[in-house]
Amino acid sequence: MADQFTVERLWPDPESGLDLDEAFRHLALPAPPDDRRVLVATNMVTTIDGRAQRMGTAEGLSGRADRRLMRLYRVGYDAVGSGIGTLRATDFWSTLPADLAERRVAAGRPPQPLSVVIAGSGPVPTDRRWFSWDQPRLLVVGAQSPLASGNEQTPADTDLLVAPTDYPAPGWVADRLADRGVGSLLLEGGPTTNAAYLAAGCLDELYWTVGARVLGTEALPMLAPIRGGSPFADAPREAALVSAHRFESELFLRYRFEAASVHA
Repeated sequence: MADQFTVERLWPDPESGLDLDEAFRHLALPAPPDDRRVLVATNMVTTIDGRAQRMGTAEGLSGRADRRLMRLYRVGYDAVGSGIGTLRATDFWSTLPADLAERRVAAGRPPQPLSVVIAGSGPVPTDRRWFSWDQPRLLVVGAQSPLASGNEQTPADTDLLVAPTDYPAPGWVADRLADRGVGSLLLEGGPTTNAAYLAAGCLDELYWTVGARVLGTEALPMLAPIRGGSPFADAPREAALVSAHRFESELFLRYRFEAASVHA
């Protein structure tokens, strides 16, 4: 049985004494944007001073309630994805426990979301446990990847998608997922992947946990500096607060970005 956590909804419609699972049971996703059929969101945790990494990973930045919330978010999405950096640093797991898998089945969906790892043309650590999880897997690589050329073998039960460029462009990935019937993608980092999708106009929502900790380091924020310069430096991308919840000293925030015209 899952742990129970009591949260307070700060906005909208303030209410206290809510069970975390019930508060997020019916996560309503917005309609996909007009220029593509895949809705893309990212889920990140940071410290109070905005750092999304501690010694290279997000471990220790939040507590057990946030880890449960991460799984609750996954229930509503067709696919859960990550950049290759997460796989290299800590492995990548996107499976759901039995109770949440059953919730998806009851809603007429597969028990586990499609798990997606997005890589460039560098080496892929195929010895990670991600390649053995009991869920559908899609590995997206760049054109010069050893896996793309056949110099390395794709692990069993893993679909391989090869981009026409050295790094799979966010818009291209979104389109290919749509071709496979995927309507929504939840990214779980890292900061470089998040920045690429934001810059390409392919990021629609942001789930942000503010952990009650401070690092005071130069670790990356949830969005790394955008390569080649940010298109939002002079005209910041606007977002609207959708909801705010509190568990003890942690905040669970949800933002929705204004529609973007860029799709690359």
